[in-house]
Amino acid sequence: MADDWARWPEEFERRYRADGYWRDETLGELPRAWARRSGDATALVAGDRRISYAELDAEADDLAAGLATLGLAAGDRVILHLPNRAELVTVLFALARLGAVPVLALPAHRRTEIEHFARLSDAVAYVIADRHEGFDYRDLAGELTEAVGSLRHVLVAGEAGPFTALDAVAAAGAAARRRGEAAGPAGASPPGARAPDAGAPRQDPAGVALMLISGGTTGKPKLIPRTHRDYAYNARASAAVAGLAAADVYLAALPAAHNFPLACPGILGTLGAGGTVVLAASASPDVAFRLIAAERVTVTALVPALARMWTDAAGWERPDLTSLRLLQVGGARLDEGLAREIPGALGCAVQQVFGMAEGLLNFTRLDDPPDLVATTQGRPLADADELRVVDGEGAEVAPTEVGELWTRGPYTIRGYYRAAAHNAVTFTSDGFYRTGDLVRRLPSGHLVVEGRVKDVINRGGEKISAGELEEELLAHPAIAQAAVVGIADETVGESICAVVVPPPGAEPPGLGQLRGHLVERGLARIKLPDRLVVLDALPLTAVGKIDKKELRRRLDR
Repeated sequence: MADDWARWPEEFERRYRADGYWRDETLGELPRAWARRSGDATALVAGDRRISYAELDAEADDLAAGLATLGLAAGDRVILHLPNRAELVTVLFALARLGAVPVLALPAHRRTEIEHFARLSDAVAYVIADRHEGFDYRDLAGELTEAVGSLRHVLVAGEAGPFTALDAVAAAGAAARRRGEAAGPAGASPPGARAPDAGAPRQDPAGVALMLISGGTTGKPKLIPRTHRDYAYNARASAAVAGLAAADVYLAALPAAHNFPLACPGILGTLGAGGTVVLAASASPDVAFRLIAAERVTVTALVPALARMWTDAAGWERPDLTSLRLLQVGGARLDEGLAREIPGALGCAVQQVFGMAEGLLNFTRLDDPPDLVATTQGRPLADADELRVVDGEGAEVAPTEVGELWTRGPYTIRGYYRAAAHNAVTFTSDGFYRTGDLVRRLPSGHLVVEGRVKDVINRGGEKISAGELEEELLAHPAIAQAAVVGIADETVGESICAVVVPPPGAEPPGLGQLRGHLVERGLARIKLPDRLVVLDALPLTAVGKIDKKELRRRLDR
């Protein structure tokens, strides 16, 4: 696997370790230290389950040993496709202890995306819920096991059907550890003894801990390899910027496989601070408001569209939000008016977060003046974050001028997984990641996001690749040409507009038919177009490419 991803050059590794950004710890070891520190304190609340730090550590041990009895080993890739439930956390830590690498898929992903991830990663196992929001993931698993030869195991949280129940894996692991048959994963130990097994090989802190999913800005989504060292720093430093402490209760309202609710600071940052994580089955106001009141939630994170929904709902529901001290908003630019409205409506401070699963995070600080919080998307997390704001030729623009953001640092990757050709374009020769985001940098160091270079639609915080959707549209027999563009939308930021040209004499599909076609092809519902426009021809540039700037101008009229 070492040849499939790009490490930091040795000089940077030495610098980041010497400066304290990187520690020699692995994600699998963290729950062990947390259990010693916090013991019987509540780590996770998931539905009617309340899991202590000690129980979290033990469950990770049992699952890791059970996975090992199935033949999973260090370096194996595993698709983790779970909604916000306790198993997402326990399996994540169990895989980390084995040295296996979870690929964190989102609940909304369907066959097109999951098959792509499985093939790209040569995944050997697929971890799913039985059902979620009316969708049966076991049916999808059946299709995948026939299509992807590397998949040997399907593990199910809930009713397993023809596959293997996660509960059975954990029980087998616990039994094997009691009998002393499983030397176990790195750091694993028998019940009651909280010291690592002497014979278990320790995982490499510099190795890949997990893979996140890119926003799919060009073609199909890429896999983002995050190491133990850089991701532990990501969570630890984000927790400090959010002021997290043991008394805090974090509500994971967004899908926890996202980088934002997982580690910015999210679940990992909260557990690292000794707080409690509450997993919400939905981010809807009725579900979230009830949990905030019942669990005395202090911190949570939303995308702007949900922040608007919560703000509006609070006006007529009058929920008990007295415990909430901080709402983080990220995933897309937060409107200044809404940023100023939130504190009065929800009774909490706002922290803008602008970042990417590839690394760089920017936060407004808790002591920033209100105007900076309302009008900027924050400043970099780490002093070691290096930023360039450049023009189309790669030359740095004048201070406060708009340019594309390039970055490198102790938690920003040096390349996507198994994507050499794409990496050659997306990363500079000296390691800067070309983000595709257009920003202005203020004298204070804060960034103002002005747009993007990439052909991607930001719908409610979900990054939708126009190119990927266009490919799927062109598979329809009544579509000869297709272009996908984002249209400004007050509710979700940008709505998805599909513009199509039918073949001569053909009857174009309606929006409902088109959405059905895309669902049949296995596309996630979050990527379905909101609007359909049929034209006789698409506008072209002088070199014959589709002129999306002109197309947007026509649609905006």
